[in-house]
Amino acid sequence: MNMRLMESAVAELPAGRSCQGSEDVPFELDVDTLRRYVTVLRHKLVAGQPLYHAGQPFKSLFLVHAGFIKTIELSDDGRDQVTGFRGKGEFLGTESIGLSHYACGAVSLESGEAWELPYPAMLSACREIPELHARLAAALASEIRNDRTWMLNIGTLNAEQRVAAFLLSEGRRYARMGFSARHFMLRMRRADMASFLALTNETVCRVMTKLHEMHLIEVARREVRVLDDGALRTLVGASRLTRGELKASASC
Repeated sequence: MNMRLMESAVAELPAGRSCQGSEDVPFELDVDTLRRYVTVLRHKLVAGQPLYHAGQPFKSLFLVHAGFIKTIELSDDGRDQVTGFRGKGEFLGTESIGLSHYACGAVSLESGEAWELPYPAMLSACREIPELHARLAAALASEIRNDRTWMLNIGTLNAEQRVAAFLLSEGRRYARMGFSARHFMLRMRRADMASFLALTNETVCRVMTKLHEMHLIEVARREVRVLDDGALRTLVGASRLTRGELKASASC
């Protein structure tokens, strides 16, 4: 991601009226309200279905209404590299603002729905809907923070710390949606999780098994129970688990 472009995009968003929002609160604006200002195209998705491809002309942002979606880029060796996960209430495409084409692709992990929101109309709508402006600004700012944080973490966290941080992050995601932070389903395959964490599939499986044996978590395929979140935080380093770090949404 070009972070200068992202920072410029945040600065150039139209000023909203009393625009207060938090990245910790899912975006729940009703589709009928959006349709007053934006032509909303609803995309029904199934597992493995692309929503858009890297290199496709950038025309719209997308809002996840249901399900989970992964973002991917093509690595130097020609493989798909997972760059993040998005769930209900989260935007897709913000990393491509300021570019002529999408910088990455998006693929659905399960059955779900995404709303396509044409970008020029979105800018106009932000002037009329404070909540929309707040959420879009938060999404852009989050992209910047997460990109910087991950560049640091990839070089400083070992495999166990990366997996532990990821599980804690997924727990926070579920908590934001009103579910338990200690009992949840991983929506992605281990291979997708490994790609995102810059680890091998075998390493992720080994670490998950080790955390299970240490009684920090219980794992049954994609079902995870966090038994000792304090120990997980200690493993990662409590000072590193800052708000918004490793934002990623979510079988051996």
